[in-house]
Amino acid sequence: MSDIEGVYEDLEADVSLEEFREAVEEKVEQMGGLADEETAAMLIAHEIGESEVGGIADIEPGMEDAKFVAKVTSIGEVRTFERDGEDEDGRVVNVEVADETGSVRAAFWDEHAEAAIEELEEGQVLRIKGRPKEGFSGVEISVDHVEPDPDTEVDVQVSDTHTVEALSLGLSNVNLVGLVLDTGSVRTFDRDDGSEGKVSNLVLGDSTGRIRVTLWDEQADLATEFEPGTTAEVIDGYVKERDGNLELHVGNRGAVEEVDEEVEYVPESTPIEDVEIDQTVDIAGVVRSADPKRTFDRDDGSEGQVRNIRVQDATDDIRVALWGEKADLDIGPGDEVALGDVEIQDGWQDDLEASGGWQSTVTVLESDSVGGSGESQTDDSSDENAGLSAFAGDDGGTDESDGADAATTDSDTDSDESAASSDAGAEADGPADGEEIEFTGVVVQAGDPVVLDDGETTMSVETDADVGLGEELTARGVVRNGRLEANDVF
Repeated sequence: MSDIEGVYEDLEADVSLEEFREAVEEKVEQMGGLADEETAAMLIAHEIGESEVGGIADIEPGMEDAKFVAKVTSIGEVRTFERDGEDEDGRVVNVEVADETGSVRAAFWDEHAEAAIEELEEGQVLRIKGRPKEGFSGVEISVDHVEPDPDTEVDVQVSDTHTVEALSLGLSNVNLVGLVLDTGSVRTFDRDDGSEGKVSNLVLGDSTGRIRVTLWDEQADLATEFEPGTTAEVIDGYVKERDGNLELHVGNRGAVEEVDEEVEYVPESTPIEDVEIDQTVDIAGVVRSADPKRTFDRDDGSEGQVRNIRVQDATDDIRVALWGEKADLDIGPGDEVALGDVEIQDGWQDDLEASGGWQSTVTVLESDSVGGSGESQTDDSSDENAGLSAFAGDDGGTDESDGADAATTDSDTDSDESAASSDAGAEADGPADGEEIEFTGVVVQAGDPVVLDDGETTMSVETDADVGLGEELTARGVVRNGRLEANDVF
């Protein structure tokens, strides 16, 4: 047995002996006689071992090369582009491939692009070698070498239409049909290049779950065309991650259309008796009571609003604070509601409360269908500190992107209670400094200071009392620097 064969036998990689010999000979020639065949074979074996990955999930942009086996799930169209200083246009085809660990976009260039269109089929298994890089919708592969591998089984279902449950980070060319649960208004922002972008959101649900859909630029106005309870299909979307959650984005290549299909959405909820503080959960139940809407002033001078409802399921009941535009929802006693992504907080007298902020979804459940709340996950009430953090525009090819970076944002606060003015003292004609007063109002901020609202004015109260959002209480004490230093809170 030769030295090359000995090294090859110890190599756990799917490469033929002939290919391995050729690589060794090239390495010996490349090193100009500085390495014999055995040394060159060991170097090649190390390089091969470095590039082999266990699955698509292991591919990272910093890798020099990556080799893996995956199934073709979709094939894009040939796109042409001009290369600097060259007469001949370049060509690229984006091919979505997947294995049991995830999916990735593979870019086939020039002659590979032509071959991809002529020879590749959805469902075909390929052995791919390429260079990973950070692309428009996650990690992407620029393909250097590819060959069919009909003998390897890859357990990935090829489907024209995805479900919410089947979505994974980096997936593109996504078609998804779902029930419209929530819609939002269109917002504008300035890009780094000075152009203006637009963005909006809606929420879709199917029998496997729900997902937030972000619509960019030309597609942003579509969010205003849908009514909660209708069925819509996302066409050619791509999956990104935000704050640990997957989102489905639609750029200028995609679309959202109303379709005549029945889609079942059954929200999975946590029993109210099982919720714990600092959790973000889904709950569902019947509205037992609903308080009037309250308004308050924020630090930036804008006006916020909050409304409290109490929701009961078979296990317990809980107060829910609905912030911003969610306070305008037509919800009353007897309505069945599903509340998605509400935050559990410490409330009045150690009772737990739920907060429905910008990230929450409020769905009114009807007899045999699910209607949305008409409330946006990115409502205007959470825009006082807003910018936008994502790519805007076209979700084009691997090397070219027609979009631009948007200005940064998350939401403003997780819920508007922390946006209520912490310095909201008496108005200009309010109590004088040093005056002893008694102020009764609803708690619109439970932090330090506590902020009370009586429907006309707000008052910041310094107190060690344990208070909860939405509770009505009276504070008695002396006004100092526009704040009430409370001696009694009851």
